[in-house]
Amino acid sequence: MRAVVVGEGWAEMAEVPEPQPKAGEVKVKVRACGLNRADVMVASGRAYGRVGGKGTVVGTEWAGEVAAVGAGVTGFRAGDRVMGSGPAGFAEFAVADAGRVTRIPTNNMTFAQAATLPIALQTMYDAVATNGRLVAGETILMQGASSGVGLIGMQIAKLKGAKLVIGTSTDPGRRARLKEFGADLALDSRDPGWVQLVLDATGGAGVDLIVDQVSGYVASQNLAATRILGRIVNVGRLGGMKGEFDFDLHALR
Repeated sequence: MRAVVVGEGWAEMAEVPEPQPKAGEVKVKVRACGLNRADVMVASGRAYGRVGGKGTVVGTEWAGEVAAVGAGVTGFRAGDRVMGSGPAGFAEFAVADAGRVTRIPTNNMTFAQAATLPIALQTMYDAVATNGRLVAGETILMQGASSGVGLIGMQIAKLKGAKLVIGTSTDPGRRARLKEFGADLALDSRDPGWVQLVLDATGGAGVDLIVDQVSGYVASQNLAATRILGRIVNVGRLGGMKGEFDFDLHALR
């Protein structure tokens, strides 16, 4: 089958063996693919976690039709319209664990639309609901809110009943549009006064939950913007892999 494979310096189209599902897996005829930061890294020859290197089939999320299922898989049959995530998705066929495959919820959703959802939805539901434990009436700050996962995360927070959703973006144009996707307040995390603005919006307490895709330069400030016994869930590190912690800043609280 045809697939997008890491070559010399960049990804290229190549012929590779067609995968077959093992026990617990689903094989999908791919109709559309999503493009993520990880895919760009792998396509350029860099590694993303344990994935990468010459000969690697690129792609981490996709949508299409079930072609076959492995032993023990129930709930899917050939022809079902599905979306999912897993390695080697930029190909005519992809195989993934059945737990990472979901039916497309409506026939009105195109394959192209569905292919943009799996990673963002799974990542942000895990961050906001499962690990973040957000409940109705709480407040949340989404660092890096203008990314694809950030936009989804704010919408999940709204659906969970958050009373205040704050989103950050360093890009003025993107920041101006955050309210279209659920933000009640949009801030610039490069603004030295952003923590005070969060405290002002929460009566001085800080937010109940921060979902952080930035890290680095906001790490210490995140703690100052979170209420006592609040939660911080780290998702990304676009602002740096390391950050400084100011003990005096937090002793003041």
